Amino acid sequence: MTIDKTFKALRVVEQEPKNFTMSIADMAQSDLADHELLIKIHYSSLNFKDALSAHGNRGVTKTFPHTPGIDAAGVVVEDKSNRFKEGDQVIVTGYDLGMNTLGGLAEYIRVPADWAVALPSGLTLRESMTYGTAGLTAALCVDKIIRMGAQPSDGDVVVTGATGGVGTMSISMLAKLGYTVAAVTGKVEANQMLTDLGASKLIDRAMLAEVSKAPMAKPQWAHGIDALGGDYLVNVLKSLHYGGSVAACGLAADVSLNATVLPFILRGVNLLGVDSVELPQTVKADMWTKLASAYKPTQLDSMATEISLEQAPHFLQQIFNGKAMGRYLVKVA
Repeated sequence: MTIDKTFKALRVVEQEPKNFTMSIADMAQSDLADHELLIKIHYSSLNFKDALSAHGNRGVTKTFPHTPGIDAAGVVVEDKSNRFKEGDQVIVTGYDLGMNTLGGLAEYIRVPADWAVALPSGLTLRESMTYGTAGLTAALCVDKIIRMGAQPSDGDVVVTGATGGVGTMSISMLAKLGYTVAAVTGKVEANQMLTDLGASKLIDRAMLAEVSKAPMAKPQWAHGIDALGGDYLVNVLKSLHYGGSVAACGLAADVSLNATVLPFILRGVNLLGVDSVELPQTVKADMWTKLASAYKPTQLDSMATEISLEQAPHFLQQIFNGKAMGRYLVKVA
């Protein structure tokens, strides 16, 4: 007879319309969806999407109660598809995890087997969640501008949202690869942290927001990585050198893009879209291999604040209120 084990999970409950609460509660494995792959989670991480889900954003999560957590790393308990064997170490990010499928802020998840990637050699489960979706997204951004021809000799690479997860990871990867980085932030207290990560220049976010309203601006940066969207992305595009590329991966400031075609047709700049959720699993696996080797920052172990599952509600609130800095690694097991 199969034993229906209980486990701890962060649960978001709608107590009354538009009033959501977070707490750590007991769940049973039978509460999980009937997917092939059962994983015992060792580490997860916190992301802006998790904070939205935890505060009842229906664009992220449609039904409650729910367990957020778009990232998870752990050990296979069971795989009905026979793709993995018991004891294999795996990473799960993206797809529907933590959105409408119960997520990684729990001791167990059950997901489709094709959502999981085998942990590559050179990376631990802890390191994989120090990266999490933010690190994977940063690697995709870095990889995309490199494939468009970006070289360290081109000049500064501007990174917006520099204190966020994607920003901190992008800075550290670019610095390791020999690029000079201009970090854009609105948090003066983070200047030393950004310098330690490898940023050569610090740009006040207000200055970037105030770039000329003209359709073109003075060229300042060779390339860019943008996690903010809106006018910040537009102003980066207007300020790129000829042939420069910017990888766009976020909307922390705005989803709109009120730009003209002039930077594209007069300077030949490139706007590169980056998705880390639905991209092919072969691409994810290749990127995790690069994160375990060429893109791996020397200071990776210290790039996240480690917290317990019980502390996750407090830090999700911090992220939701825009007061977070860097990455939050959740030790689950």
